[in-house]
Amino acid sequence: MDGDGTSMQAPLWPLGDDGSQEDPQLDTVARYLLAADPDGRRMAAAVRRSIDMLLDGQHTGRYRWTQLFKTEKAHLGTLIEINLQREFGFADGRDMDYSIAGIDVDCKYSQTRGAWMIPPEACGHLLLAVWASDEQASWSAGLVRALPERLNSGGNRDAKKTLNAAGRQAVRWLFDHAPLQENMLLRLSEGDIEAIFSHRSGQRRVDELFLRAQGRRVSRTVVATVAMQEDYMKRIRYNGGSRSRLQPRGIVILGHYSSHGRIAELLGLPVPGPGESVSARFAEARPEHGAAPRVELEGRAWVLAGPADPEQAVPKLPEI
Repeated sequence: MDGDGTSMQAPLWPLGDDGSQEDPQLDTVARYLLAADPDGRRMAAAVRRSIDMLLDGQHTGRYRWTQLFKTEKAHLGTLIEINLQREFGFADGRDMDYSIAGIDVDCKYSQTRGAWMIPPEACGHLLLAVWASDEQASWSAGLVRALPERLNSGGNRDAKKTLNAAGRQAVRWLFDHAPLQENMLLRLSEGDIEAIFSHRSGQRRVDELFLRAQGRRVSRTVVATVAMQEDYMKRIRYNGGSRSRLQPRGIVILGHYSSHGRIAELLGLPVPGPGESVSARFAEARPEHGAAPRVELEGRAWVLAGPADPEQAVPKLPEI
C-alpha cells in the first residue's frame, strides 16, 4: 500500500513473444480511439480549442503561451481533458477520468513530452498521454499503462511521479508530432505584430492583419484575437469589412467557398478550410507576367501581384 492507503499493485500482464508486456486493454482502447478518429483531426481540434479557450484572444488579445499567468498554464490539462470528453462523448470512469470501451483511462497533459505527472491512484491504470506545442504547431497522444517499474522513484509533494525511460519507451503513440492548426500570429515578425496591434480600431487591426499575412491561412480565432470584438467575423466581409476596404488596393480575401477554393488552387495559394481566410494581392495579367497562373474575374485575367505591380482595384469575388 502507498502512504495514503492507495494500492500500488498493478495488474499483472503476460509477456509477449518478444519479451514485452502484452496489454489487451490498451489494445482495445487504441482500436476504439483510432476507429473514432482515424486521422486524429478530432483530437487535434479538441487540443486547438483548449489552447484557444485558455488564451481567450477575443477578450484579451493574447496569442502566445508566455502571455499566460502561471495559474492559467496549469489549467490547460483540465481543459484538454474536458474537451476530449465532450468531443468523443466518453463516459466518466469508475476511478479515472474516462471509461473508454468500458476501460478506465486517465487523461494527462504535459507541455513537455514525457513529463506527465502521475498521482498514486493512477498507478496500474491506462493513461491517455497528450502533449502539444502551439509554437511548433504540433501535438501527440499515446497510451501507456502506469506500472510501478515504469515510474521514477522520486515524486513531488503530492506524491505524483513521472515516467522513467522505460515508461516513456512504453508509450504507444496513436499520433506522434501530428500537425496542429497553426496559430498564424506566432509566425509573423515582431514588426508586423506591432503594426497590427498599433491601431485602436478593431476594423483597422483586421485590415492590417490581411495586408501583412498574405498567403497564410488565418483562422477565425486569429481574427477574433486581432479584432477583440463580439462581431469579429463581420470585420472580414464585404459591405464595410476588410474585403471591401482592401479591394481598391487589389487585396482579395478568400474564404471557405467552393469558388474561392478553386481560385486558391489555380494560383497555388493555401486553400482555406472551415473558418479560415487567405489574403493575396492580385494584378491584372499583362504580357510581362508570361505564363503565370491566372484566374478570370468579370471577364479579365488576374495573376498574383509581384512587388513591381502597381496597386489596382480588383473585382468583387463570387461568394458561392
